[in-house]
Amino acid sequence: MELAILRESEDAKDAYDRSLDLARHAEKWGYTRFWLAEHHNMASVGSSSPALLIGYLANGTSKIRLGSGGIMLPNHSPLMVAEQFGTLETLFPGRIDLGLGRAPGTDQTTARALRRGRVETVQDFPQDLDQLQLYFSDDNMDSKVRAFPAEGLDVPIYLLGSSMSSAILAAEKGLPYAFASHFAPTYFLQAIRHYKANFKPSKYLAKPYVISCINVIAGDTDEKANSMATSFYQMALGIIRGKSYPLKKPVKSMDNIWSRDEAAAIQNMMACTFVGSKATVKTDLERFIKQTEVDEIMVSTNIYDSADRLRSYELVGEIMQEGK
Repeated sequence: MELAILRESEDAKDAYDRSLDLARHAEKWGYTRFWLAEHHNMASVGSSSPALLIGYLANGTSKIRLGSGGIMLPNHSPLMVAEQFGTLETLFPGRIDLGLGRAPGTDQTTARALRRGRVETVQDFPQDLDQLQLYFSDDNMDSKVRAFPAEGLDVPIYLLGSSMSSAILAAEKGLPYAFASHFAPTYFLQAIRHYKANFKPSKYLAKPYVISCINVIAGDTDEKANSMATSFYQMALGIIRGKSYPLKKPVKSMDNIWSRDEAAAIQNMMACTFVGSKATVKTDLERFIKQTEVDEIMVSTNIYDSADRLRSYELVGEIMQEGK
Protein backbone atom coordinates (compact mmCIF):
# COMPACT_ATOMS: atom_id res chain seq x y z
CA MET A 1 0.00 0.00 0.00
CA GLU A 2 1.56 3.25 -1.14
CA LEU A 3 0.78 6.87 -0.25
CA ALA A 4 3.68 8.53 -2.08
CA ILE A 5 4.75 10.15 1.19
CA LEU A 6 7.05 13.13 0.76
CA ARG A 7 10.26 13.20 2.75
CA GLU A 8 11.66 16.37 4.30
CA SER A 9 12.97 18.77 1.61
CA GLU A 10 11.31 16.73 -1.14
CA ASP A 11 8.60 17.54 -3.67
CA ALA A 12 5.81 15.37 -5.08
CA LYS A 13 7.76 14.41 -8.21
CA ASP A 14 10.49 12.93 -6.02
CA ALA A 15 7.87 10.91 -4.14
CA TYR A 16 6.29 9.66 -7.38
CA ASP A 17 9.67 8.56 -8.72
CA ARG A 18 10.38 6.67 -5.51
CA SER A 19 6.97 4.99 -5.82
CA LEU A 20 7.80 3.88 -9.35
CA ASP A 21 11.18 2.58 -8.24
CA LEU A 22 9.49 0.62 -5.46
CA ALA A 23 6.87 -0.82 -7.83
CA ARG A 24 9.61 -2.01 -10.18
CA HIS A 25 11.47 -3.71 -7.36
CA ALA A 26 8.27 -5.19 -5.94
CA GLU A 27 7.54 -6.68 -9.35
CA LYS A 28 11.01 -8.24 -9.45
CA TRP A 29 10.61 -9.66 -5.95
CA GLY A 30 7.35 -11.43 -6.74
CA TYR A 31 4.74 -9.14 -5.20
CA THR A 32 1.24 -9.65 -6.62
CA ARG A 33 -0.16 -6.12 -6.51
CA PHE A 34 0.71 -2.51 -5.73
CA TRP A 35 -2.07 -0.20 -4.54
CA LEU A 36 -2.28 3.55 -4.03
CA ALA A 37 -4.62 5.29 -1.59
CA GLU A 38 -6.63 8.48 -2.14
CA HIS A 39 -5.98 11.38 0.23
CA HIS A 40 -6.63 15.11 -0.13
CA ASN A 41 -5.41 18.38 1.39
CA MET A 42 -2.38 16.71 2.97
CA ALA A 43 0.84 18.47 2.06
CA SER A 44 3.05 15.43 2.70
CA VAL A 45 0.87 12.83 0.95
CA GLY A 46 1.31 12.69 -2.81
CA SER A 47 -1.49 10.27 -3.68
CA SER A 48 -4.36 12.68 -4.27
CA SER A 49 -5.04 11.22 -7.74
CA PRO A 50 -4.62 7.42 -7.58
CA ALA A 51 -5.92 6.77 -11.11
CA LEU A 52 -3.23 9.03 -12.60
CA LEU A 53 -0.50 7.46 -10.47
CA ILE A 54 -1.68 3.97 -11.39
CA GLY A 55 -1.20 4.84 -15.04
CA TYR A 56 2.26 6.25 -14.34
CA LEU A 57 3.36 3.14 -12.45
CA ALA A 58 1.73 0.71 -14.87
CA ASN A 59 3.57 2.35 -17.75
CA GLY A 60 6.85 1.84 -15.90
CA THR A 61 6.27 -1.82 -14.99
CA SER A 62 5.27 -4.89 -16.96
CA LYS A 63 3.25 -7.42 -14.97
CA ILE A 64 2.50 -6.43 -11.35
CA ARG A 65 -1.15 -5.54 -10.73
CA LEU A 66 -1.76 -1.84 -10.01
CA GLY A 67 -4.80 -0.62 -8.13
CA SER A 68 -6.49 1.77 -5.77
CA GLY A 69 -6.52 1.26 -2.06
CA GLY A 70 -8.78 2.93 -2.61
CA ILE A 71 -10.84 5.26 -4.64
CA MET A 72 -13.12 7.06 -2.18
CA LEU A 73 -16.34 6.57 -4.11
CA PRO A 74 -18.38 9.30 -2.35
CA ASN A 75 -15.93 11.85 -3.81
CA HIS A 76 -16.63 10.80 -7.40
CA SER A 77 -19.43 9.94 -9.77
CA PRO A 78 -19.58 6.20 -10.55
CA LEU A 79 -19.57 7.08 -14.25
CA MET A 80 -16.25 8.89 -14.01
CA VAL A 81 -14.67 6.09 -11.95
CA ALA A 82 -15.82 3.53 -14.52
CA GLU A 83 -14.41 5.61 -17.38
CA GLN A 84 -11.07 6.11 -15.63
CA PHE A 85 -10.55 2.49 -14.66
CA GLY A 86 -11.96 1.25 -17.94
CA THR A 87 -9.30 3.34 -19.65
CA LEU A 88 -6.58 1.93 -17.39
CA GLU A 89 -7.74 -1.65 -18.01
CA THR A 90 -7.79 -0.99 -21.75
CA LEU A 91 -4.25 0.35 -21.69
CA PHE A 92 -2.92 -2.28 -19.25
CA PRO A 93 -5.18 -5.34 -19.66
CA GLY A 94 -5.35 -7.81 -16.79
CA ARG A 95 -3.35 -5.59 -14.45
CA ILE A 96 -5.85 -3.19 -12.86
CA ASP A 97 -7.63 -3.49 -9.48
CA LEU A 98 -10.37 -1.15 -8.26
CA GLY A 99 -10.47 -0.86 -4.49
CA LEU A 100 -13.34 1.27 -3.16
CA GLY A 101 -13.82 3.06 0.14
CA ARG A 102 -16.61 5.15 1.59
CA ALA A 103 -14.57 7.56 3.73
CA PRO A 104 -13.67 10.99 2.29
CA GLY A 105 -9.92 10.52 2.64
CA THR A 106 -9.69 14.00 4.11
CA ASP A 107 -11.33 16.47 6.50
CA GLN A 108 -14.98 17.44 6.18
CA THR A 109 -14.26 20.92 4.80
CA THR A 110 -12.18 19.46 1.98
CA ALA A 111 -14.78 16.75 1.42
CA ARG A 112 -17.40 19.44 0.84
CA ALA A 113 -15.09 21.11 -1.68
CA LEU A 114 -14.60 17.80 -3.50
CA ARG A 115 -18.29 17.03 -3.59
CA ARG A 116 -19.40 20.61 -4.34
CA GLY A 117 -22.15 20.55 -1.77
CA ARG A 118 -23.46 17.06 -2.52
CA VAL A 119 -24.16 15.31 0.78
CA GLU A 120 -23.22 11.62 0.68
CA THR A 121 -24.73 9.33 3.30
CA VAL A 122 -23.95 5.77 4.34
CA GLN A 123 -27.04 4.64 2.45
CA ASP A 124 -25.75 6.10 -0.83
CA PHE A 125 -22.58 4.02 -1.01
CA PRO A 126 -24.29 0.69 -1.89
CA GLN A 127 -26.31 2.45 -4.59
CA ASP A 128 -23.17 4.02 -6.05
CA LEU A 129 -21.50 0.60 -5.99
CA ASP A 130 -24.43 -0.94 -7.87
CA GLN A 131 -24.27 1.83 -10.46
CA LEU A 132 -20.54 1.39 -10.90
CA GLN A 133 -20.90 -2.37 -11.37
CA LEU A 134 -23.65 -1.75 -13.92
CA TYR A 135 -21.40 0.56 -15.94
CA PHE A 136 -18.84 -2.26 -16.24
CA SER A 137 -21.55 -4.74 -17.23
CA ASP A 138 -22.83 -5.69 -20.67
CA ASP A 139 -26.31 -5.31 -19.15
CA ASN A 140 -25.93 -1.55 -19.51
CA MET A 141 -25.74 -1.65 -23.32
CA ASP A 142 -29.27 -0.30 -23.80
CA SER A 143 -28.93 2.51 -21.26
CA LYS A 144 -28.93 6.16 -22.28
CA VAL A 145 -25.75 6.62 -20.18
CA ARG A 146 -22.92 4.21 -20.89
CA ALA A 147 -19.32 4.12 -19.64
CA PHE A 148 -16.77 3.78 -22.41
CA PRO A 149 -14.37 2.02 -22.58
CA ALA A 150 -15.37 0.32 -19.32
CA GLU A 151 -18.42 -1.54 -20.57
CA GLY A 152 -17.84 -5.31 -20.59
CA LEU A 153 -14.38 -5.13 -19.02
CA ASP A 154 -13.43 -7.32 -16.08
CA VAL A 155 -11.94 -4.94 -13.51
CA PRO A 156 -11.96 -6.65 -10.08
CA ILE A 157 -13.68 -4.56 -7.40
CA TYR A 158 -12.56 -4.79 -3.77
CA LEU A 159 -14.38 -3.18 -0.85
CA LEU A 160 -12.16 -1.46 1.68
CA GLY A 161 -12.99 -0.75 5.29
CA SER A 162 -11.82 -0.02 8.81
CA SER A 163 -15.07 -0.87 10.62
CA MET A 164 -18.06 -3.17 10.25
CA SER A 165 -19.97 -1.32 7.50
CA SER A 166 -17.95 -2.40 4.49
CA ALA A 167 -17.54 -5.92 5.88
CA ILE A 168 -21.32 -6.28 5.93
CA LEU A 169 -21.68 -4.89 2.41
CA ALA A 170 -18.81 -6.98 0.99
CA ALA A 171 -20.40 -10.14 2.42
CA GLU A 172 -23.81 -9.24 0.97
CA LYS A 173 -22.38 -8.40 -2.47
CA GLY A 174 -19.99 -11.34 -2.65
CA LEU A 175 -16.93 -9.14 -3.15
CA PRO A 176 -13.37 -9.43 -1.83
CA TYR A 177 -12.71 -7.40 1.31
CA ALA A 178 -9.61 -5.44 2.30
CA PHE A 179 -9.25 -4.18 5.88
CA ALA A 180 -7.16 -1.15 6.87
CA SER A 181 -5.58 -2.91 9.83
CA HIS A 182 -2.39 -0.88 9.34
CA PHE A 183 -3.95 2.19 10.98
CA ALA A 184 -7.38 1.13 12.34
CA PRO A 185 -7.11 -2.37 13.83
CA THR A 186 -9.88 -2.02 16.45
CA TYR A 187 -12.62 -3.82 14.50
CA PHE A 188 -10.32 -5.96 12.36
CA LEU A 189 -11.08 -9.41 13.77
CA GLN A 190 -14.76 -8.68 14.30
CA ALA A 191 -15.13 -7.41 10.74
CA ILE A 192 -13.39 -10.27 8.97
CA ARG A 193 -15.24 -12.86 11.06
CA HIS A 194 -18.57 -11.33 10.11
CA TYR A 195 -17.53 -11.14 6.47
CA LYS A 196 -16.51 -14.80 6.34
CA ALA A 197 -19.54 -16.05 8.26
CA ASN A 198 -22.06 -14.11 6.16
CA PHE A 199 -20.44 -14.21 2.72
CA LYS A 200 -22.82 -14.83 -0.18
CA PRO A 201 -21.19 -16.29 -3.31
CA SER A 202 -21.60 -14.13 -6.41
CA LYS A 203 -20.61 -14.09 -10.05
CA TYR A 204 -17.57 -12.12 -8.93
CA LEU A 205 -16.33 -14.41 -6.16
CA ALA A 206 -17.16 -17.98 -5.08
CA LYS A 207 -15.80 -17.78 -1.54
CA PRO A 208 -14.68 -15.03 0.83
CA TYR A 209 -11.32 -13.40 0.24
CA VAL A 210 -9.68 -11.18 2.87
CA ILE A 211 -6.74 -8.83 2.45
CA SER A 212 -5.18 -7.34 5.56
CA CYS A 213 -3.05 -4.24 5.15
CA ILE A 214 -0.26 -4.18 7.72
CA ASN A 215 2.81 -2.09 8.52
CA VAL A 216 6.15 -3.84 8.17
CA ILE A 217 9.59 -2.41 8.80
CA ALA A 218 12.23 -5.07 8.31
CA GLY A 219 15.97 -4.61 8.60
CA ASP A 220 19.11 -6.71 8.72
CA THR A 221 18.96 -6.52 12.52
CA ASP A 222 16.29 -5.81 15.11
CA GLU A 223 18.23 -2.74 16.21
CA LYS A 224 18.36 -1.36 12.66
CA ALA A 225 14.63 -1.94 12.12
CA ASN A 226 13.66 -0.29 15.40
CA SER A 227 15.76 2.73 14.51
CA MET A 228 14.15 3.03 11.06
CA ALA A 229 10.71 2.74 12.64
CA THR A 230 11.12 6.08 14.41
CA SER A 231 10.55 7.84 11.07
CA PHE A 232 7.26 5.99 10.77
CA TYR A 233 6.27 6.86 14.33
CA GLN A 234 6.94 10.55 13.66
CA MET A 235 4.71 10.38 10.60
CA ALA A 236 2.00 8.57 12.56
CA LEU A 237 2.18 11.30 15.17
CA GLY A 238 0.77 13.63 12.55
CA ILE A 239 -2.37 11.47 12.37
CA ILE A 240 -2.83 11.82 16.12
CA ARG A 241 -2.29 15.58 15.96
CA GLY A 242 -4.36 16.11 12.81
CA LYS A 243 -1.38 17.30 10.79
CA SER A 244 0.42 16.11 7.66
CA TYR A 245 4.05 15.52 8.60
CA PRO A 246 6.67 14.65 5.97
CA LEU A 247 8.74 11.55 6.50
CA LYS A 248 11.58 12.55 8.80
CA LYS A 249 14.98 11.06 9.51
CA PRO A 250 15.22 8.41 12.25
CA VAL A 251 15.90 9.59 15.79
CA LYS A 252 17.58 7.89 18.73
CA SER A 253 14.49 8.18 20.89
CA MET A 254 10.87 9.28 20.58
CA ASP A 255 10.66 10.22 24.27
CA ASN A 256 11.05 13.95 23.70
CA ILE A 257 8.89 13.99 20.57
CA TRP A 258 5.62 12.41 21.68
CA SER A 259 3.75 12.58 24.96
CA ARG A 260 2.90 9.49 26.96
CA ASP A 261 -0.71 9.65 25.77
CA GLU A 262 0.35 10.10 22.16
CA ALA A 263 2.72 7.15 22.40
CA ALA A 264 -0.06 4.98 23.82
CA ALA A 265 -2.48 6.07 21.08
CA ILE A 266 0.03 5.27 18.35
CA GLN A 267 0.85 1.89 19.85
CA ASN A 268 -2.86 1.03 19.85
CA MET A 269 -3.23 2.25 16.28
CA MET A 270 -0.20 0.20 15.23
CA ALA A 271 -1.37 -3.13 16.67
CA CYS A 272 -0.86 -4.73 13.23
CA THR A 273 2.69 -3.46 12.83
CA PHE A 274 5.72 -5.71 12.51
CA VAL A 275 9.21 -4.37 13.15
CA GLY A 276 12.46 -6.30 13.31
CA SER A 277 14.99 -8.45 11.52
CA LYS A 278 13.94 -10.94 8.86
CA ALA A 279 13.78 -13.72 11.45
CA THR A 280 11.72 -11.63 13.86
CA VAL A 281 9.28 -10.42 11.20
CA LYS A 282 8.95 -13.91 9.71
CA THR A 283 7.97 -15.40 13.06
CA ASP A 284 5.49 -12.61 13.77
CA LEU A 285 3.94 -12.69 10.30
CA GLU A 286 3.52 -16.45 10.35
CA ARG A 287 1.74 -16.18 13.70
CA PHE A 288 -0.46 -13.33 12.43
CA ILE A 289 -1.51 -15.21 9.28
CA LYS A 290 -2.21 -18.38 11.24
CA GLN A 291 -4.31 -16.56 13.84
CA THR A 292 -6.32 -14.42 11.41
CA GLU A 293 -6.50 -16.82 8.44
CA VAL A 294 -6.35 -13.89 6.01
CA ASP A 295 -5.88 -14.80 2.36
CA GLU A 296 -3.41 -12.06 1.56
CA ILE A 297 -1.36 -9.45 3.35
CA MET A 298 -0.70 -6.04 1.85
CA VAL A 299 2.40 -4.30 3.16
CA SER A 300 2.76 -0.62 3.97
CA THR A 301 6.32 0.48 4.72
CA ASN A 302 7.32 4.05 5.51
CA ILE A 303 11.08 4.33 5.95
CA TYR A 304 13.09 7.50 5.38
CA ASP A 305 16.04 6.09 3.45
CA SER A 306 15.06 4.72 0.04
CA ALA A 307 17.65 1.92 0.10
CA ASP A 308 16.46 0.83 3.54
CA ARG A 309 12.84 0.85 2.36
CA LEU A 310 13.70 -1.29 -0.64
CA ARG A 311 15.63 -3.67 1.60
CA SER A 312 12.61 -4.02 3.89
CA TYR A 313 10.36 -4.96 0.97
CA GLU A 314 13.00 -7.36 -0.33
CA LEU A 315 13.16 -9.14 3.03
CA VAL A 316 9.36 -9.42 3.23
CA GLY A 317 9.31 -10.77 -0.32
CA GLU A 318 11.82 -13.43 0.71
CA ILE A 319 9.70 -14.33 3.74
CA MET A 320 6.57 -14.79 1.66
CA GLN A 321 8.36 -16.82 -1.02
CA GLU A 322 9.83 -19.09 1.66
CA GLY A 323 6.34 -19.63 3.08
CA LYS A 324 4.91 -20.96 -0.19
